[in-house]
Amino acid sequence: MVEAAGRELVISHPGKVFFEERGETKLDLVRYYQAVEGPLLAAMGGRPVLLQRFPNGAGGSSFFQKRVPDNAPGWLETTIVSTPNGTTSRALVAADLAHVLWAVNMACLGFHVWPSKATDPEHADELRIDLDPTPGVTFPMVQEAATEVKALLDEVGLVGLPKTTGNRGIHVYVRLEPRWTSYDVRAAAVAVARELERRRPDLITAAWWKEERGTRVFVDFNQNAPHKTVFGAWSVRARPGAQVSTPFRWDELGEVHPDDLTIANVPARVAVGGDPWAGAAPQSLEPLLEMSRRDLAGGLQDAPWPPVYPKMPGEPPRVAPSRARKP
Repeated sequence: MVEAAGRELVISHPGKVFFEERGETKLDLVRYYQAVEGPLLAAMGGRPVLLQRFPNGAGGSSFFQKRVPDNAPGWLETTIVSTPNGTTSRALVAADLAHVLWAVNMACLGFHVWPSKATDPEHADELRIDLDPTPGVTFPMVQEAATEVKALLDEVGLVGLPKTTGNRGIHVYVRLEPRWTSYDVRAAAVAVARELERRRPDLITAAWWKEERGTRVFVDFNQNAPHKTVFGAWSVRARPGAQVSTPFRWDELGEVHPDDLTIANVPARVAVGGDPWAGAAPQSLEPLLEMSRRDLAGGLQDAPWPPVYPKMPGEPPRVAPSRARKP
């Protein structure tokens, strides 16, 4: 039995090894989330989450669960979410730590988080800048790309919040006033990606098609498309070492490495340094939307959308350049 948010939860098979590198168990994972409760809920509290479940631990197979099962406890807070094709489902809301631990007990090793609150699904209040390393890109290259992100945000008067992805990349979040749709936020993300590529074409690419990216850091603007989720801050990756998607301060950028931040040491970081994202205020998206309007006025089309989305107005042909019909 563990206590969380005034509730008692039964953790089944607490000694089951989830992470083979050092032998951490399901109960170790529970204790980790208890230790980072404050920052965790500040980052994803009140948001719908998609669960990635690993019944046999990090080394086993997994599946995504968007729907809360019918036999779930009656106290669980849920909300209706939809997919790009309009399919709806009843998703878990990360209302408090008890909700998180209920999912952990079902072998959830990754929380993929919506960019909006369950109480206001029409407005995305986070822009997520995903620095995705293509094959051959090193983590120092991703760190260098993150410095370019910070410089751009500084120029337009916005504050970015960086975190490791828990694997090879870096995410930079921009907290927003809840005034814009996910379509607006994606348009801003496209503009950010294109501007970063203009500034550092040797290092950064906004190319959606893999054949055009080269050995560069891809700014995945489509992580901001409607109904898209992103691996959550403070969530634990299904890797043998139990790595954590860890928020950090900008002055730590040159020091952090995602492999070193695990459930074994992240709680101590929080205990000593607190939440690096604490105090971040909601901001206006307008500086980045102005960049988007400038690009469109200059003749650029919208960037390609993922294949699961319907064809969008102003979108270029959804075909790789090497397969496009020649004039």
